[in-house]
Amino acid sequence: MMIKGEKIRALREERGYTLQDLARRANLSLSYLSEIERGSKRPSLKTIEKLAAALNVSRAQLIEGDVTDSGLSLGDKIRIMRSEKNLSLQELASRAGISLSYLSEIERGTVYPALSTLKRIADALGVPPTSIMGQEGSLGHKLKALREEYGLTQAQLANLAGVTAGLIGQIEQGKVQPSLKTLEKLSEVMGVSPCYFIMEPGAVDQMLSLMNPELRELLMHPNVQSVLNLVCNLTQKELQFVLNFIQLFKRSDLC
Repeated sequence: MMIKGEKIRALREERGYTLQDLARRANLSLSYLSEIERGSKRPSLKTIEKLAAALNVSRAQLIEGDVTDSGLSLGDKIRIMRSEKNLSLQELASRAGISLSYLSEIERGTVYPALSTLKRIADALGVPPTSIMGQEGSLGHKLKALREEYGLTQAQLANLAGVTAGLIGQIEQGKVQPSLKTLEKLSEVMGVSPCYFIMEPGAVDQMLSLMNPELRELLMHPNVQSVLNLVCNLTQKELQFVLNFIQLFKRSDLC
């Protein structure tokens, strides 16, 4: 996380504070504050909060670049965005449809929420899911979130999918990319399409936004949704058969 040391110094001088004055107000050591201003120390979010309060500015003003690209943890991003929108924990939890204690744990980083929960939080904050997901939208994080949502250990998932627990761990940590065959095994165990793991966060919403209203309405029809759900679980051979059948049907007089 990059901190604007020069911004802190400018705000301090603008208010007529000496280093010692600001250090006392923020309850920090003089030497530590000096190192932060010089850029030789990277403070924690808690320290940033102290400095922001002492300078009477928002935390976002002290962070270099966009909050979404700052290297903050998922919980810290949510907390900063919530604060920027003047929402209490209770208000955001209510808007997202989750408990106050659960949201508190997410912000503290003691739990990792399911992707569906992250989307609800993003909607409640009025930001795209990608703003808070970042790396959390990767294949490994998706697998870990889904596994934990199902209450499975790495060893249990590995046993069900016929792979090693070590491989599951490496995939979740982003150290290896699974083969298509392994991805299909994991998808079958978790009851999702392989597309779930490889689609970028928000990619579906982006595709839908490019479609005309008539096509979007057609895709949302229950019958079309049923067909798409079936297609997601087809093997390559089965899908090719369906495509060949459609081409044959279109060339016939029945079309």
